[in-house]
Amino acid sequence: MTALLELEDLQVFYGASQALYGVSLQVAEGQAVALMGRNGMGKSTTIASACRMLPLRAGRVRFAGRDISDWPSFRAARLGLGLVPEGRRCFPNLNVSENLIAAARPGHWDMARIHQLFPRLAERAQQSAATLSGGEQQMLAIGRALMTNPRLLLLDEATEGLAPVIRREIWAAITRLRAEGLSILLVDKTLSEILPFADRCVILERGAVAWQGGPGELSAEVESAYLGV
Repeated sequence: MTALLELEDLQVFYGASQALYGVSLQVAEGQAVALMGRNGMGKSTTIASACRMLPLRAGRVRFAGRDISDWPSFRAARLGLGLVPEGRRCFPNLNVSENLIAAARPGHWDMARIHQLFPRLAERAQQSAATLSGGEQQMLAIGRALMTNPRLLLLDEATEGLAPVIRREIWAAITRLRAEGLSILLVDKTLSEILPFADRCVILERGAVAWQGGPGELSAEVESAYLGV
């Protein structure tokens, strides 16, 4: 399969502290890849690096056949990288519709399709984002990313800290996106939800790839070594 996103030997630092030690992974067109690992192992740094929000000390980022290693993040987004960041980061002083319109680019995803995917956003169209529940803000963050009409959707901790009923709604929406052929790179911790969803899994340990393979290949030993508490 041809890689849509390819990260090659990424080395990333925060000041003098190294966060990524040669991370490499690929996401093919139409594929769902789960990025896994304990807290603090480099998952969010990998996502931010892929979106060109962090400078590289070494390595390359390629997307849609182009080397974007030196691109600014806004240019990478225009090429088709849609980010749902950890913590949601909705624009608090804008209402739901304004949050969605702020990121809109022409394409398949428009306001009507977002409302079909998340009916709650239609119900709260004129409500300030700051007054939404955490789950509703997560729906809004996903909707905002989709309004950019991305070729790849990157979700950093898509359901962390949400009530079970909201988690199910968001997983149902993400599963629908996958079934429609959207490429997805997803960070999440709940194996019971992420393993049936993913085509491929990549586990990070201390800023490096410790294991990768199909969900069915993930053994109890690997789970205990790299994903256990």
